[in-house]
Amino acid sequence: MGTAFAEITPVLQTYFDGLYYSDTGRLRQVFHPKAQYVCASDGTLLYRTMDEYFPVVDARPSPASRGEARRDAIVSIALAGPVTAIATVTCAIGTAQFIDLLTLIKLDGRWQIISKTFHRDDSKA
Repeated sequence: MGTAFAEITPVLQTYFDGLYYSDTGRLRQVFHPKAQYVCASDGTLLYRTMDEYFPVVDARPSPASRGEARRDAIVSIALAGPVTAIATVTCAIGTAQFIDLLTLIKLDGRWQIISKTFHRDDSKA
């Protein structure tokens, strides 16, 4: 299973880079096209497809362009089998702190994020 961790870690780094630079080219490398984006931090369901999520990323100024320090980390990676995993990661954009639960699947020889479920916390800015 050590190989899976070695394969997943660079996927997560590309994910962090995509968020930090608001680079949907990088995000498209790591998200499966059918992935879902889900949050309920404010008590209502926010659900987006990748076709709905990527334009949001494209429209926002990147943390890099604002000179923000990188605040991203892998908290854990748990394997549910040889082709299924969940990663818990943290990151920040502006004043918002995020805890992301990223479900990954290995298809066609590569790990891809199939689901991003996250909590947004604006109180820790």
